[in-house]
Amino acid sequence: MQVDQRPNPDFAGESLSGSIDLSCPMIALAEPQALEASRGATGAKRWRGLGRLLSFFVFQGIVLISLQAVITAGLWRIKTSAFGASNRIMSGTVNADVVVTGSSRAMLQYDPRAIEAATGLSAFNLGRNGSQTDMQVAFFKAYLNHNRRPKIVIHNLDAFSFVTSREIFDAAQYMPYLSDPAIYAASEKINSKTWRSRYIPLYGYVVEDMNFTWLRGLAGFFGWTPREDFFLGFNPRHTIWTGDFEKYREDHPQGVRFAIEPEGVRDMEDLAQTCKENGIQLIYVYAPEYSEMQELTANRAEIFAQFDRLSDRFGIPIWDFSGWKHNSDKSYFYNSQHLNARGAEAFSSDLAVRLKEYLAAHPDGRTR
Repeated sequence: MQVDQRPNPDFAGESLSGSIDLSCPMIALAEPQALEASRGATGAKRWRGLGRLLSFFVFQGIVLISLQAVITAGLWRIKTSAFGASNRIMSGTVNADVVVTGSSRAMLQYDPRAIEAATGLSAFNLGRNGSQTDMQVAFFKAYLNHNRRPKIVIHNLDAFSFVTSREIFDAAQYMPYLSDPAIYAASEKINSKTWRSRYIPLYGYVVEDMNFTWLRGLAGFFGWTPREDFFLGFNPRHTIWTGDFEKYREDHPQGVRFAIEPEGVRDMEDLAQTCKENGIQLIYVYAPEYSEMQELTANRAEIFAQFDRLSDRFGIPIWDFSGWKHNSDKSYFYNSQHLNARGAEAFSSDLAVRLKEYLAAHPDGRTR
């Protein structure tokens, strides 16, 4: 019997089908391997990208922190003018027997050299331009943090002594010293964003400072120093009557009133209490004011009544120069609130004589 050797179509089909099926596991195995490799490459690229981005931000941070450090160090290196005076205070090299505190009316009008010549005591002016009592007290506390306690504090009074700060005038003047707790606390109370100036590199110099102080810091770092115009903290103004008062008076035909804020009273009490706790004699002085400005202040009597209450409570003498012999002579003023250099020289001489007489009557520096 002959065997039929022709391929069985059914078997052949199964063989063909089996041949295709045998190749599928190899394809299935290759695909996950390729996919895994692709995923690994993508992940590596992603991590490399994140690494570059992180490196960029770290580099930028280092640059900003370094630039902040250079600017601040540069301001600290300045030995003259406003920053020179502040640096002496904050580095603890003043240690004066008599210090003057207050606003620009203190800074521009009290010459410590006259006090030294008349009394034989060392003296320094801590006056802050554009400041209210809150920042004046803070700066005085900062002075105490770094210097020997003075024997006497002469605090200049203003019609606006009881008005609190709405903003920090020329915030950059305090920027290098925000590490001092007294200055930082007072600044933070006035401006809740002060922490940014302290902890975010360049924020204070770029956002809060409109006077490009950072340029002075950079220049100071490389040895630049401004012309000296501060003498023991005193900054005389060699200028004549500006005429601004005439416009001011025209704009206020009914006069002006200065608020007596409870918080402002507490700031004045804080100064008095600080002096009392440290055994320092505090003396209130109302520096000369142009006579017509006195007449324009509608609530002047109320303001002085509050000064008197503080004087009685804390035993603080008040020396009122409202009736100063030159208070109607414009040649001694450059505006209604400020004496020019000529006026400051005459007033400082009169004040120094008054202080000398006071010390002779009170050898221990105390009124009580």
